[in-house]
Amino acid sequence: QLQLVESGGGLVQPGGSLRLSCAASGFTLDYYAIGWFRQAPGKEREGVSCISRSDGNTYYADSVKGRFTISRDNAKNTVYLQMNSLKPEDTAVYYCAAAGIITTVQAMCAMTTGYDYWGQGTQVTVSS
Repeated sequence: QLQLVESGGGLVQPGGSLRLSCAASGFTLDYYAIGWFRQAPGKEREGVSCISRSDGNTYYADSVKGRFTISRDNAKNTVYLQMNSLKPEDTAVYYCAAAGIITTVQAMCAMTTGYDYWGQGTQVTVSS
């Protein structure tokens, strides 16, 4: 079965850290650009961070720049999102998505449709 599976979400206090993982099953992530998106209750899904297929280009939304880091380990067929200095406004369901063809990582993160695969999401709650 071809799918993306997110993990690593949970409840964390403000200022804390979490690392999300996006693992591919049934296909190789090497051939895909990967994006992390999030959707808070009552809000639209938004792009958080995206990473290109091979040259390591990355993009971060202004709201997470300097706090989140996206990386990929193709040997483990996994993409990570390290989230530091978490804020209550980071609370959302986080999804990863894979795209075989993109123009730029910035353009990728601006889109929430047209992806080859989506994961099921993992809840991140930042609260004291």
